[in-house]
Amino acid sequence: MGLTFTKLFSRLFAKKEMRILMVGLDAAGKTTILYKLKLGEIVTTIPTIGFNVETVEYKNISFTVWDVGGQDKIRPLWRHYFQNTQGLIFVVDSNDRERVVEARDELHRMLNEDELRDAVLLVFANKQDLPNAMNAAEITDKLGLHSLRQRHWYIQSTCATSGEGLYEGLDWLSNNIANKLVLLSLASFARLISATNHLSVIS
Repeated sequence: MGLTFTKLFSRLFAKKEMRILMVGLDAAGKTTILYKLKLGEIVTTIPTIGFNVETVEYKNISFTVWDVGGQDKIRPLWRHYFQNTQGLIFVVDSNDRERVVEARDELHRMLNEDELRDAVLLVFANKQDLPNAMNAAEITDKLGLHSLRQRHWYIQSTCATSGEGLYEGLDWLSNNIANKLVLLSLASFARLISATNHLSVIS
């Protein structure tokens, strides 16, 4: 039993690895965000046809971030990246008022997929530096986020080029995923204790 406690606590406080999927319509700023987090600098990007994948180290967490292209012809491929995703980052161009309904439809289509039922959702309301950008409250309304009653979600205003808001979003994401992992570990431990007690009674 002592060994079991040791394993439990080492699992709770060890460096955590998380699989994050980052999607959004084309030109929302996904790749700029990825490399701002990875390198701390702005890189020149071209439309992502397939995907970029990088490991981002932050605090005691190693994020494997998949940045998948957002052009309409390749959006059906998003579902191939859903498996084992713990956190979903949906990036919105806050200045793109014409396509916000399209963004909402794509988001809700994804969230209805069974493989993403347990994933927490972080929305980056990106490009807040632009003069006509919708604020986070407006984006929340346009995306219908308040209707997501069975899912942990959060919206963070960001500017990918300056990095503003990115780490605040990561803090929320990491805390929520870590909390879920702790609850899962405790549930597993409780089941183990119950099984051990049951065996003791039988013997």
